[in-house]
Amino acid sequence: MRVHGHRGARGARPENTLAAFEYAIGLGADGIEMDIAATRDRVPVVSHDPWLAGGVPIGSLAWRELRQRAPAVPSLAEVLALAPRGRFLFNIEVKSFPEHPDLAPPPDAFAALVLEEIDRCGLRGRSMVQSFDFRILHAMERLAPEIPRGALFENGEDFTTIARAARAGIAVPEFHLVTAGRVRAAHDAGLEVYTWTPNHAEAWRALMDAGVDAIITDDPASLLNYIRATNEHE
Repeated sequence: MRVHGHRGARGARPENTLAAFEYAIGLGADGIEMDIAATRDRVPVVSHDPWLAGGVPIGSLAWRELRQRAPAVPSLAEVLALAPRGRFLFNIEVKSFPEHPDLAPPPDAFAALVLEEIDRCGLRGRSMVQSFDFRILHAMERLAPEIPRGALFENGEDFTTIARAARAGIAVPEFHLVTAGRVRAAHDAGLEVYTWTPNHAEAWRALMDAGVDAIITDDPASLLNYIRATNEHE
């Protein structure tokens, strides 16, 4: 089972920062998960929210202005530049808001921006894209069908139907939705199942028993240690 550091390792370092990603990579995490917004001049940057503290929309600022206001916010290019540090996966969550189109580029344009950065670094083979907005996944399928796509969701029981509607090969449910039966049905349909964001041993044990393929956690250090200890005793 694979371990992805949520927003790098938000339980141990400031989330979505280079320090958080470097920490997770140093631990040996299988993937680093991050959230993508875009500046006014269409630079993809790593931020969970589409605005800064104080409510200033990231999309209202040029990259240079954002760097001055929030120097800890990295560009996607800066995070992708960490690739030589290991063989981990870049799990890229594109933040798009159908009910608030002013907060992000249109889905086709946003997917193209992210793909441009991935290609600039030659990382199609080490990247996946996930989103709650399935329009992003549809766009990425058209642009680069070989890049794995994950359908994020927090409601619903039929993982296969949801993932197929998103045109994704990975179902990415909130961890409380996961059962062994749902994982088994997804696997039978040729899908993988990743899940977010359990942070304690009881949940990890249940998810491992259910057969998930990857866990996205705030505490990758503890999960990696838990997996090692479990393997030693089994």
